[in-house]
Formats: sequence, structure tokens, C-alpha cells
Amino acid sequence: MSCVGTVDGAITCLAKALQKAGIDDAMREARLITAMGLGIDRARLALALQDPIGNADLQMLLETAGPRLEGRPLSHVLGQRAFYNHDFRVTPDVLDPRPDTETLVNAALARPFRRVLDLGTGSGAILLSLLDGRPDACGLGTDISEAALGIARVNAARLRVQDRSDFLLSDWFAQVEGGFDLIVSNPPYIALDEMDALAPELAFEPRMALTDEGDGLSAYRVIVPGAGGHLRPGGWLMVEIGWRQGPAAGRMFADAGFADIDVLPDLDGRDRVVQGRWPG
Repeated sequence: MSCVGTVDGAITCLAKALQKAGIDDAMREARLITAMGLGIDRARLALALQDPIGNADLQMLLETAGPRLEGRPLSHVLGQRAFYNHDFRVTPDVLDPRPDTETLVNAALARPFRRVLDLGTGSGAILLSLLDGRPDACGLGTDISEAALGIARVNAARLRVQDRSDFLLSDWFAQVEGGFDLIVSNPPYIALDEMDALAPELAFEPRMALTDEGDGLSAYRVIVPGAGGHLRPGGWLMVEIGWRQGPAAGRMFADAGFADIDVLPDLDGRDRVVQGRWPG
């Protein structure tokens, strides 16, 4: 594939290849890949459009874009994903943080807390966004994947909150000790019979972070009843849910003894978070 030997030409070339591969918003992705590949700050890319680049650089950019052309997520090409106020390091070992989950972060930051627990932390995006937004707080993130915990630790250092965050290999509450003002989680909630309808890109993300291989409610059956043993009086539990799971999750909260139970919508108006206060 021939391209004009400028940064602008490389972007156009990549965009055509991405578009041919069926990638939506191909031009935006081409700019991001070009900026990353050439080491140009995204904010300064427009100033470098007419800079000349050689054939070796053009070939490098096409090779860099190769995994995206094969259907892998853009974040795996860039090595990061934007979430809330930061770019988070991501790999195939963690679920990409997505805008819907910012509903959970906003809800949590609306409550007072000094110590927070994030169950199934993955990249750490939820926990670390909360600690970044609450400088007097500390937190613990758990996961059953040591590889995911490694990525979370990298992100903690990137956000400079490593001194206020700990990470623990644990199956939900199994290894957790102590009390918390806030417990949050974005567990696997996609039902097995919904998996085939997901976007193809999700096939490259950890399956265990997406589905419980059942009805999508298994994690809540552990998290909700177990949370009271780790919440301080007046503390809050907040979980992300699938858009049809609000009634079922809300009943679990009520059965476990939570008060002030509420279901919060995301930016599209769909049920996204269930929250409840532990009495006291």
C-alpha cells in the first residue's frame, strides 16, 4: 500500500485500511495509532501533519495497526484505554474500562468514604479513579487473576496513588479482612446465552471478566450477602449491573438487609448501578 510520505499521508493511509476492515470511526483511530507509533503527543498531532516520514516508519505504522485490522480492540494496539480522567494501561489480561462504568465512579464519589474495597478490580480503573478523586482515602482491590493485579499495580503508579492502594489475590471476599466505608464491583454479569450477541472485539478480552457462564447473577449472589460482614455501619455497596438486572439485584440487596436501595441509570438511561446502605 503506497502512502504519501508525510504524517498526514500516513493517517489517510491507515484510515483507508481500517475502513476497509470495517472499523467504525477509522480516521480517529488512524490518528491515535499514528500518534502512538511515531511518539507524537495526541494534542500536538495537528502540528506535525506535514512532517515527512520515511518508508520504514510507514511500514511500522501499518504493522502496528495489524492487530486492529484483524479485529482486536484498539486499546490492545495502543496499550491503554481512556476512562474517567485518565488513560489506563490495559492488556488482554484485563477487561477494558468503559464509559458505562463511570456511572459507578460518579455514584461512589457522591458518598463519603475513607476506605474502599473494589472486588474484581481488573485494571484497577474503578478503585484508582476513586482514590484519585478522594485524596484522603485508601483502598484495596482484589482479583482472581495475578496478571490483572499486575496491571492494576502499574496503573496505581501511573496515577501516583500506589501509596494508598493495595492489591490482593482473592476470590471475592475469601482473603479480605477488615471493614470498609464503601464496597464497589463491576463483576461478570453477562449471561451465557447473551455471549454470542456481543461485539466481536470482546472475544479478545478475558471471558471470566464478562460472564459467569450462567444467568449473569452468580457474582451478586456472593457479593451482596457477603458485603455486610465487611461494611462499617452506614457504609455503601455499589455494583454495576446489566441493563435488565436491576429488579433481581435490588431484591438481593433487600434480602441482605440493605437500606436506601436505588437503581441508577447510565448516560443512555439504562439501569447500570444498584446501590444500598448498610444499616447503622
